[in-house]
Amino acid sequence: MKKAAVKNVKPASKGVRKTLSEAAGKPEKISAPAATKAASDPAAGPGWTFLSNHTHVLVALAAEPDLTLRDIAQRVGITERGVIRIVEELEQAGVLSREREGRRNRYALNLQASLRHPLERHCRIGELLDLILRR
Repeated sequence: MKKAAVKNVKPASKGVRKTLSEAAGKPEKISAPAATKAASDPAAGPGWTFLSNHTHVLVALAAEPDLTLRDIAQRVGITERGVIRIVEELEQAGVLSREREGRRNRYALNLQASLRHPLERHCRIGELLDLILRR
């Protein structure tokens, strides 16, 4: 029975690690929202934020209630489909309502709604938005 040959391989140094796509010589695909975020803010730092996309959508709508879903998606850095899902969830939770004005929607926020997580349930949506928007 033959023994398998063992090859000594040095681990890649920091900054030289490659993705599987790069190692195979294939260009790496980047999703549109990730590309938008990277292009719009090169100093964004880590790939996470302290606030959720739901909060980002609320902040955008609090600042400009007549934004289109496409505009919100661009500002938040997610897909339009993602914004549609978030708006539907916020509407079902009673956090926002939409009114039809001609061909567009105008969104009204329920500033008295409580935050959902048990650690923040004592706070209201309006308090959070006031803090972020410094109204």
